[in-house]
Formats: sequence, C-alpha cells, structure tokens
Amino acid sequence: MENAKDSIEVVAERKKRALSCIQPTGIPTLGNYLGAMRNWVGMQDEMDCAFAVADLHAITVRQDPAQFKKQIYEMFALLLAIGLDPDRTLLFVQSQVPAHSEMTWLLACHTQFGELTRMTQFKDKASKHADNINLGLFAYPSLMAADILLYQPDYVPVGADQKQHVELTRDIAERFNNLYGKVFTIPKPYIIKNAARVRSLQDPTKKMSKSDANQNAYISLKDDPDTIVRKFRRAVTDSESRVYYGEGKDGINNLLEIYSAITGLSFEQIEQEFDGKGYGEFKTAVAEAVVDTLRPIQQKFGELIKDRPYLEKMMAEGAGRAAAVAKRTLDKALKKMGFVVM
Repeated sequence: MENAKDSIEVVAERKKRALSCIQPTGIPTLGNYLGAMRNWVGMQDEMDCAFAVADLHAITVRQDPAQFKKQIYEMFALLLAIGLDPDRTLLFVQSQVPAHSEMTWLLACHTQFGELTRMTQFKDKASKHADNINLGLFAYPSLMAADILLYQPDYVPVGADQKQHVELTRDIAERFNNLYGKVFTIPKPYIIKNAARVRSLQDPTKKMSKSDANQNAYISLKDDPDTIVRKFRRAVTDSESRVYYGEGKDGINNLLEIYSAITGLSFEQIEQEFDGKGYGEFKTAVAEAVVDTLRPIQQKFGELIKDRPYLEKMMAEGAGRAAAVAKRTLDKALKKMGFVVM
C-alpha cells in the first residue's frame, strides 16, 4: 500500500506580498524613517516585498532636470543604506519599467472622472501649485493604481493620508475584474502597527515634513550630528519642566514619541528615566539617540552615493526583475481586453 505520507503533495504557503513606493523629491525626514521606512526593513523577512523610487509621480510638479536626476540616485542609495536588500526584496526605479506607463493608460480608461475629483491630495496640491494644475496631477491616482496592481500585492503599506488612493485602486481593480475576469489581486491597506507619529519640532500640531519652510522643524536623514542636536534644543515644548505624556504638551509628547520609537521604551519608562530632570537634558538625550540611529545609515549612504556604477548596476538588475513581473500582469490585462499581444 502506498505510503499516505508519500502521496500527499506538500505545498508551502506563499508569503503575502507588499509594495510601497517613495518619491525622490528630497531627502526623507526622521518622520518618514520612523513612520515607514524603518519598518520596510523588517517586512523583508515577513513578506515578499517590492519597493520603488516613484520618479514618474514627482513630475506632476516642475523639477530641475539636473537636481531631479541627483535626487533619484540619492533616494535609491538611501533605500539601500537603510537596509533594503536586493537579494531579499524587489528594489527598482519606476520609470525604468515601461509597463508602469502602459498599465496607467489601461487603468485610466477604467477610472471615473468623479472618482478623481474626490481625491483630497489633488485638491491640496492644486491649491499649492495653482500655476501648474496639469493632467498628470489630476490623473496620477491611475499611475499609482498601476504601480500597485502590476505586482499583485496583498498589502500596500500606507499612512492615513494615502489610504484613499489604495481604496481607489481597489475600486479600479474590482471594476476591471468584473468586466474582464480575474486579472488583479485586490490589495488591502497595510497600516504599520508600530509606526511612530513624528510631528514638526516647531509646530507639533503638524506632521514633520521636508517641505516645511522652517528648516528647524524637521530632521533630515542627512543632517549632521551638530545640526540634529541644535534642532532638538530649539524644539518647541511648554512652560513646565517635568517630562511626561499629557494633554496640552504637544511638543514633549512628540519628543516622547521619537525617543520611544528609537529606544523601545514605553512612555512610563521614559518618564521614570527623566524623573527630576529638566527639558534640556531630555532634549539632549533624544538628539543623541537620533544621532546614534542615523550614523550607520549616513555612513553607508556616503559610501553608496560615491559609487554610481554600483548604483546603476543595482538599478538595472532591479528594473529587469521588476519588468519581468510587471509584463506578466500587463500582458494578461491586454489579452483579457482583446488586444493582440505578440
């Protein structure tokens, strides 16, 4: 009698897939790192991940060509420097995979005008760039949907401000599948559980942003140690001197969030650590923790950005792998729609 053990085919359950993209519009902030990028590194062990430098998205706003090219290299180098591993994850530059532009047109023809008019980010950017309200700015959610759906991810790691775009992507994918049959996986927003909510150091009611006019409001991942210490010493707090998390203490609450995210200590443990100590000592401790966290990233980034041949080699390899995955999805979509695919 055949051994039952031998007759059973054991199929390993595939890892869940996740995809995230980041625009090369300047060096990310400490908020970007603690809120999202640091968590991407850990996700490589848990999921089948893809990460892209979303350079096509960046041109909805006018870019200086020389500076733009520099920023693409810098963002790619930074993703490597934080710990994304091309041997474990798919890492590429969006514009180097033509399927993104091709799929965008297919999906644009399945995206309703009314859906795009409801996108809050379009309204926000249009108000900030009133002299350049272009079609790309209006229709870029179709490109975002293409970015996602080409790689058939189960999850898209997003912040609250991007959740609306994932919901639209789901609507577009479901509409397409209903019309032509199953082509796309319907992705879900993936809200990172331990993401830190880092606020502006000068106005802690607002999110930390690299576009803030006040350079003391944010920590850039490229800031040197002296600059980091100086910015934290100037951070807005309140008239008290005791370190604790509480209502009306937005500035200290923000510093507690940062220190907790870096050290792994709870707010209660931090309050005990700084019991009887003033804000000055606490600000210095937060600054030093940030400096220590960013030092290895900055050192690795410094090495990588000087080695353009290596970066281009990694880009080419990543684009090749991404193109192979994306083409399968694009060809399937084209065939389902009735196109003659050669």
